[in-house]
Amino acid sequence: MAERSPKYKILMCTSEAAPYAKTGGLADAVPALSMALAKLGHEVRIVMPRYYGINRSALEKIEGAMGVPTGGGEEWCAVYKTDLGGTFPEVRGKANPVPVYFIDHEGFFGRDGIYGSPWEPDFLDNPRRFAFFCRSCFQVCRKTGWYPDVIHAHDWPAALAPVFLRYGERYGAAGRGEDPGETGSFARTVSVLTIHNLGYQGIYSKDNFFYTSLGWDVFYQAGFDDWNMMNFLKAGITTADKLNTVSPGYARETLSPAQGFRRDGDLRCREKDYSGILNGIDTVVWNPRLDCHIPVPYSSGDPGGKTKAKETLQRIFGLPERPEIPLIGMVCRLTEQKGIGALFGPGSGSAWAICRDMDLQFVFLGSGDAWAEQEIRGLASRLSNFRARIGYSEELSHLIEAGSDFFLMPSLYEPCGLNQMYSLVYGTLPIVRNTGGLADTVQNYDQNTGKGTGFMFNDLTPEAVYNTVGWAVWAWYNRPEDITAMRRRGMDQDFSWNKSAQRYAGLYASALAGR
Repeated sequence: MAERSPKYKILMCTSEAAPYAKTGGLADAVPALSMALAKLGHEVRIVMPRYYGINRSALEKIEGAMGVPTGGGEEWCAVYKTDLGGTFPEVRGKANPVPVYFIDHEGFFGRDGIYGSPWEPDFLDNPRRFAFFCRSCFQVCRKTGWYPDVIHAHDWPAALAPVFLRYGERYGAAGRGEDPGETGSFARTVSVLTIHNLGYQGIYSKDNFFYTSLGWDVFYQAGFDDWNMMNFLKAGITTADKLNTVSPGYARETLSPAQGFRRDGDLRCREKDYSGILNGIDTVVWNPRLDCHIPVPYSSGDPGGKTKAKETLQRIFGLPERPEIPLIGMVCRLTEQKGIGALFGPGSGSAWAICRDMDLQFVFLGSGDAWAEQEIRGLASRLSNFRARIGYSEELSHLIEAGSDFFLMPSLYEPCGLNQMYSLVYGTLPIVRNTGGLADTVQNYDQNTGKGTGFMFNDLTPEAVYNTVGWAVWAWYNRPEDITAMRRRGMDQDFSWNKSAQRYAGLYASALAGR
């Protein structure tokens, strides 16, 4: 009889989780991974702050206030609970339920914004807010009598959880008279830190360190010190039992000075404990056979609905309804990371030349840096084949993925990327830079054999973007049979969370083996 895989108790510590709070891909990854792990039989719980926008009346309150030790003595908060069954009804009854616990502290989290607001982009008290949150994760376990095998922290806001585990909770258990066995304490708990984006590290004045209630010896031992500042992520990298990021390609890139954001040396020191695990996508929400946001469902075997989606997209954006012309879509945040300088930079961007010189259509959806928004509005007013919506719409983002023929992602760096995977399963060929998760998921077109699933370039320059879009448009008009085969090839790929969840289970096993 085959030996059963071990099942673990896993606590996800995160500042975001969809649909409760979201600024980026982290919010999608945590609940999707949690549900995939639950399907494998693991017992998973999520802890996150209850921000102002999360309605308490829809949650179950846990009886009694909860005290959280801090450098100022003790802070008190409430704890609320729900589970992901209501968020993911398709898995109810098919997996272990995934409870979500909310830390309710009005002073820290009872405000608009997760990390900041339009008038205060980075809240001044963020180091205290998230130090408190990380410490409260352990108190929730005590309050509920549930002690995990693995504390899985996500990005810098949760990076102090491994620090508190190593320098307080794990080795302080015996001193508090707690049971050092498998249950009843954190003595046998291990930590995993996932880096979703190394560009955000949580760097603040070290004057805030007192609030952790840790000694100054720990400040240096745990790696907080960063040019006389306090770096949350650096401490987590130094301290966690295992580290990973969200694609193998990004893991390799972050070991180099070019993509390491000054943490490449720290990561090289931990290289044997550092790996890349590609994120999955939600194959229920992002599935052309099930998508309620597109006019007609379709699949690789029955692709007719894609033609209808393109027609609808052209009509909504005010473009001529021409099925024979290639349509390029783009949905992104307008930030430097997304390569917007090479595409929309005043006087040097390639978008103007692409739309001027090539027989194509281009639609854009997104928002971000003010200069880029202004430039995009200008392009839309001057070019008859370029249309844009500044802002975000879930429905439109689905329609752009379904109705476009190509999807452009000229990212400076991309830890994982989701839109290129959405594009592939919707039969939309990605045009991407050869970096991070983009390189892990897109196979470059070989015009000699017709193989591949997209079009790639190396250097982030206006010329490289222009030439690669031109290459894709050339293939559209001259190699239609290759385009059809590439579409089918992309749609038949499996980007579900199942494989990723199994790799995370292996990472947990490795951390526990070295405990």
